[in-house]
Amino acid sequence: MQNNIFTTMRSLKIMDGCKGTQVFAINPSGTTTTTTNNGSSGGGVGDKLLHHLQDHLRVNSTRSRSSRSSLSFQSPNPVGNNLVLETLLPYGLPSSDLLEPQIEPSLKSVDFVETLADVYRRIDHCPQFEKSKMYMEQCAIFRGLSDPKLFRRSLRSARQHAVDVHTKVVLAAWLRYERREDELIGSSAMDCCGRNVECPKASLVSGYDPESAFESCMCSRAPGGEEDDTPRREEDDTPRGEEDDDDFVMVGDEECSTSEEDGNMSFCIGDAEVRCVRYKIASLSTPFYAMLYGNFKERRREKINFTQNGISVEAMRAVEIFSRTKRVDYFDVRIVLDLLSFANRFCCDDMKSACDSHLASLVCELEDAMLLIDYGLEETAHLLVAACLQVFLRELPSSLHNPHMMRLFCNSEARQRLTMAGHASFILYYFLSQIAMEEDMRSNTTVMLLERLGECATESWQKQLAFHQLGVVMLERKEYKDAQWWFEAAVEVGHIYSLVGVARAKFKRGHKYAAYKQMNSLISDYTPVGWMYQDRSLYCIGKEKMMDLTTATQLDPTLSYPYKLRAVCLLEENQIEAGITEINKIISFKVSPDCLELRAWFSIALEDFEGALRDVRALLTLDPNYMMFHGKMHGDHLVELLRPLVQQWSQADCWMQLYDRWSSVDDIGSLAVVHHMLANDPGKSLLRFRQSLLLLRLNCQKAAMHSLRLARNHSGSEHERLVYEGWILYDTGHREEALAKAEESISIQRSFEAFFLKAYALADSSLDSESSTYVIQLLEEALRCPSDGLRKGQALNNLGSVYVDSDKLDLAADCYTNALNIKHTRAHQGLARVYHLKNHRKAAYDEMTKLIEKARNNASAYEKRSEYCDRDMAKNDLSTATQLDPLRTYPYRYRAAVLMDDHKEAEAIEELSKAISFKPDLQLLHLRGAFHESMGDFVSTVRDCEAALCLDPNHADTHDLYAKARERVNEQLK
Repeated sequence: MQNNIFTTMRSLKIMDGCKGTQVFAINPSGTTTTTTNNGSSGGGVGDKLLHHLQDHLRVNSTRSRSSRSSLSFQSPNPVGNNLVLETLLPYGLPSSDLLEPQIEPSLKSVDFVETLADVYRRIDHCPQFEKSKMYMEQCAIFRGLSDPKLFRRSLRSARQHAVDVHTKVVLAAWLRYERREDELIGSSAMDCCGRNVECPKASLVSGYDPESAFESCMCSRAPGGEEDDTPRREEDDTPRGEEDDDDFVMVGDEECSTSEEDGNMSFCIGDAEVRCVRYKIASLSTPFYAMLYGNFKERRREKINFTQNGISVEAMRAVEIFSRTKRVDYFDVRIVLDLLSFANRFCCDDMKSACDSHLASLVCELEDAMLLIDYGLEETAHLLVAACLQVFLRELPSSLHNPHMMRLFCNSEARQRLTMAGHASFILYYFLSQIAMEEDMRSNTTVMLLERLGECATESWQKQLAFHQLGVVMLERKEYKDAQWWFEAAVEVGHIYSLVGVARAKFKRGHKYAAYKQMNSLISDYTPVGWMYQDRSLYCIGKEKMMDLTTATQLDPTLSYPYKLRAVCLLEENQIEAGITEINKIISFKVSPDCLELRAWFSIALEDFEGALRDVRALLTLDPNYMMFHGKMHGDHLVELLRPLVQQWSQADCWMQLYDRWSSVDDIGSLAVVHHMLANDPGKSLLRFRQSLLLLRLNCQKAAMHSLRLARNHSGSEHERLVYEGWILYDTGHREEALAKAEESISIQRSFEAFFLKAYALADSSLDSESSTYVIQLLEEALRCPSDGLRKGQALNNLGSVYVDSDKLDLAADCYTNALNIKHTRAHQGLARVYHLKNHRKAAYDEMTKLIEKARNNASAYEKRSEYCDRDMAKNDLSTATQLDPLRTYPYRYRAAVLMDDHKEAEAIEELSKAISFKPDLQLLHLRGAFHESMGDFVSTVRDCEAALCLDPNHADTHDLYAKARERVNEQLK
């Protein structure tokens, strides 16, 4: 299997030719022991410790007692120290009655492959000007998937094909929000880093130009990265005629003619006269032309009384100047606002456009936007409102808590005002409502924004999304009647998944049998999928409940609720170790705060306080604000309660612990150690960086990017900051910019991380001989720079990978051996590959066995070892890999290929379909499409190819297969 350095470098994953999701976790050691750190057994804790705990929790004693009266605590270990356990578990143990699967607040299809294929077809065939809307629908579909890159790619495509200013403003702000640059110290909301699709200035320019998305914006071309928007007056900009200099006055920094000889009429405002040129004023609008040259009496008058028209003398003079210069940048903001109002009243389109454009150019900060947006809405100044809206949106999420902003968006009257100005749209409220749901799903603001979203919905998918999300929010607010109404509304417009919400709302209202019938009907009417059985299990009892949970896991092993429910049921039967084993099954490949919380809960019950503290620290890394025990205790508080019960480590001890856990591929344990170290040294950027690497390995991309941004913010030097900025850019798809940051960092100071970043970014492509040599040089330079064993082991491992690709096997073996000498355990895999290429298959197998022994529950290691053994042993290893991590796709593809070789086509298709039903993967879809083609089912091939191309429109092999299959379908139709 050809190695690709891109899959092995900074992500620190074991090389995986299948590129599946990889999560390493090991079963917690000592989960069955009750020995504490002072050497006593049975949970014995000294008196001082008990007093410490009692003092620590005295403030919560009243709340604890009241909670225990409603949710009784049952100690699974009667000889344990009940006082300690009650202190740590003031709200008792988890109950199966309180567990429910979450209803996903996103579009969900009963036939996801067909949905993907349909979206791809419609995008491919829709007019260019309509593509932006189609990509937004694709965004909504991808929102429910675990890979945020798919969503961001669709969002970028939507912005790329946007035509109008409003859409550009919203999507540019949304793209920026997805990168969360607001977390970077020193960044401005109006920064765009030279990217045209995110540039606030480019967004205010109407028109269709998809190619501009690949260009840098004007900001990056101006000196200092800022473009000067100040209008420059050329010599012939202002018509001066033959007047002498005395006939000119300064308005702002400009000269304007005031010669009496120019004027042939006057507007009288009070006692003042404003001399004007009649035909110039008449040219401002049709009403003025009719007044001054039509059948009105004003056509014969040299002086026209304008006192009652609500305009000041200063503003009227500005009107006169504009009538000759067609410019408003002479005037201060107050005068321009008067001109805007005047232009609206007298239909002066050119003047309104000039005022609108000029005022829009002045909006740079939130304070400006708050001052000007009401004027823009009142005068329906489209560009001004866009500029103000843009500042609000680019300040999210903080601006969501601005009362003035919410007044502009939340109620129906506000939406109507935005509509009049051309700025109320589905995508605007989609953006706002998603952020509001992330901030606080139960808030009134969230409800109002979702109601406006529903009002703006016109297409079927938009209504489905808005109504379904309203149902989810109402369910969270325990407004069950309203929740049922909204879910039913979503079903009526075609969202079948909302039937789950209908059933849940009925159940909450006391109609359990009706809920069961609802889910039973859903399973009967459609091809069953895991979530259907998962939700039906809520309305069953006993063996029927467990059967539904088993079926749900068989159909979709990634659903966490069945594991959690089975684990808690085992706990209720006092089988706590078995409960931990059950919850470990999903933690081994899908780490989430709720599952870590449950395992911590169990560990406390077993008095495994080290295991509990490990899990609480890890979950706080994923979600620093997590509330434990049904939202009743902050995770940080539980950490403080557990700390006295475990061995105390110095910072040096922590580094040793981190080294051991990192080497044994214990990512959750490593996260916990880093969390401990950061508690002592929160400004340590290196630790934040380590944290981001671990989170990436665990496929927690959002948390990983947050840690990386914190690493950048706490950088102690310029060269270090540039490296972290480079990684941020690389992880968000900006490879060239990442390379530039690495080179800039190296120019300041040579460092391990800068060379490593540059090598990694360069290796993100197919390497030719010359490129490989350069990457080798960079890695060698990195190894010459100071660093620790953890990172040097990674660099040696990566260097070995490049040597293997360059067919320098002996040098590769040396690198892997050196990496193993400093306990870089993953190097076993590289060394195994070297043995395999040297035809030492048994040695390769043995090397992978060593890795499996050191890194327990390592699905990748079993998967890789399968390449170095016979078919039967390979099947066993791949079966183990699938049990440990059902998200890995290679085992399914291998088994399907073997079945095809044995002419068991239907079984091969079924093997792939089983995985596709819960993981619509590009490679799986492509392979199934190829199998369909070999069987002559070209219609199914076309569908699978379209679904695959929806996930990756640039996949060349799928394009070729798609073209052939479509040609055969067309031939059959003739």
